[in-house]
Amino acid sequence: MGKVAFIGLGVMGYPMAGHLQKAGFEVCVYNRTVAKAAQWVSEYGGTSAATPREAAAGAEFVCVCVGNDNDLRSVVLGEHGALAGMQAGSILIDHTTASANVARELAVACAEREAGFLDAPVSGGQAGAENGALTVMVGGDEAFYQRAEPVIAHYARMCKRMGPVGSGQLTKMVNQICIGGLVQGLSEALHFAQKAGLDAELAMSVISKGAAQSWQLENRHKTMLADHFEHGFAVDWMRKDFAIVLEEARSNGAQLPVTALVDQFYADVQAMGGGRWDTSSLIKRLK
Repeated sequence: MGKVAFIGLGVMGYPMAGHLQKAGFEVCVYNRTVAKAAQWVSEYGGTSAATPREAAAGAEFVCVCVGNDNDLRSVVLGEHGALAGMQAGSILIDHTTASANVARELAVACAEREAGFLDAPVSGGQAGAENGALTVMVGGDEAFYQRAEPVIAHYARMCKRMGPVGSGQLTKMVNQICIGGLVQGLSEALHFAQKAGLDAELAMSVISKGAAQSWQLENRHKTMLADHFEHGFAVDWMRKDFAIVLEEARSNGAQLPVTALVDQFYADVQAMGGGRWDTSSLIKRLK
């Protein structure tokens, strides 16, 4: 199946790399926390490397899933970065949720080394990563996408090329805009139902069969009612993503009043000590 490097073993990258190893690829991982890489090797097999450059050496595909633009640059660029170890003809697949600008920057750096680049942020959360059911939004050349799609398919339920480099990140921004508004609306709906004396769970079971149906309603209303938020996509991460969204909006002229407001609501949740709570914790503000 060939060699794949996977850089970044967080809650998403850890199972994503595992799917590739189980599929028969020769996977070499790198993680900033060495113990996490050792744990992955113990669980899945494969190998680990001391630097991104060493992990990428000889790999046909190098997958990256880290925190933000600066994290991405730190593991891709420089003397010990993945790009320094990549061979001509290999492809860097970036699954980080980052800016469209850094995607374009890295595409240029890859081209200078005769390597390909795809920005390929994901949606579906930890459960989607563990179950191999992620949605992957990809930007980059069609030829690179055609080569990489069979690799991505091992952890994706949906994978689609959205356009040139940067398009994957822009589509992920659209995704986050939708989620913010949906979660705030669901929070207010549950709060209203309880204040009105309704059985809120029964109300959700009814309206979920109509026009109000959404993934957030189906998968989060019960935990929201139970005041349980120690799971899922963290508020800190959503605020990082919203910062990217709002910066892009300032650049392209898009008006995002609801997104800006929900971002401030998430700041309130952080002030409550909920930075690591799931994004559905917006309802905590209303209680």
